[in-house]
Amino acid sequence: MTRSRRLLVLAVAVLLLGGIGAALVLHAASRADRPPAGGRSATAGAVTLTAGRDTLTFLGSGQGPHRGALAAVPADAPEGTRTVSDLTCQRFHAAAGTGVCLRSSPGALAQDNKAIIVDAELRQVRSFPLAGTPSRARVSPSGRFAAWTVFVSGESYGAAFFSTRTAILDTRTWKLEPSLEEFAISMDGRDYRAQDVNFWGVTFAKDDDTFYATLSTAGETHLVRGSVSRRSVTTLVKNVECPSLSPDETRIAYKKRVRAGASLWREHVMDLGTLRDHPLAEKRSVDDQAAWLDDGTLAYGLPGDGAADRTDLWTVPADGSGSPRLLTSGASSPARLG
Repeated sequence: MTRSRRLLVLAVAVLLLGGIGAALVLHAASRADRPPAGGRSATAGAVTLTAGRDTLTFLGSGQGPHRGALAAVPADAPEGTRTVSDLTCQRFHAAAGTGVCLRSSPGALAQDNKAIIVDAELRQVRSFPLAGTPSRARVSPSGRFAAWTVFVSGESYGAAFFSTRTAILDTRTWKLEPSLEEFAISMDGRDYRAQDVNFWGVTFAKDDDTFYATLSTAGETHLVRGSVSRRSVTTLVKNVECPSLSPDETRIAYKKRVRAGASLWREHVMDLGTLRDHPLAEKRSVDDQAAWLDDGTLAYGLPGDGAADRTDLWTVPADGSGSPRLLTSGASSPARLG
């Protein structure tokens, strides 16, 4: 091959490689502008926690430019265009103009985990270091209290060994109860203490004092009713995890372990007056703290089909009737703001 032909071949190769590179860049850019896999169209904008109309907020999930970002849609159009904020979190909840954002980001030596309290305009008000990986978050109906749970060791409630830490914060006085393990426990009418006590999944009543949560000890889980002011909890019934109090405060939605030693849960609703429960129509295993959209409907997250890093939101009637329905895909941590 002559020198001129070799130069020609080299020039063609450079042009081809350049064209392939440009095509890859354009393809990546076009993917970045698309909604997350299984998600909906989205536009950047202002998200507020005291919207004048009925609003559903959630975090984006799955791959894409809005992963982890707080988004909002009209509650009656959950599959419509999302308004996406600049606030990113691993877990989020809000009520009455107060939000709690649990955030985890890489640090120099370890993860930097924080609980961030935001106001109605998503402005940071306070920040608190977390002892582990974000797991659950709740704000009381009045906005006065915020609670969060983190994994101190282990990454799943289904792990053989895990430890949690649950805190409650008064957003008026900024008094922090850093661990519910310091609260007095009454079990079967007697004081109870043990080294293996863990709490998670707080849910608040409207009186700005009463809360419910899961207590784990001696290989069993219990639903507890607690008092923030008295710093105490009382066990009510066993095999209850991640409770969520209904808007009318008569029922608890929760996940119930249906196979001993396995990470399999079935969503149930319990009447607090009788402590009788019933399973919901959702038969898949739900590892989430469900949220009440209204007195008759629950929302919860499930892994997206064929996408291990994506969560979709589903709904189901609270009375055990009907069947599960997809609320919106590529979303987690729902909260309805009226």
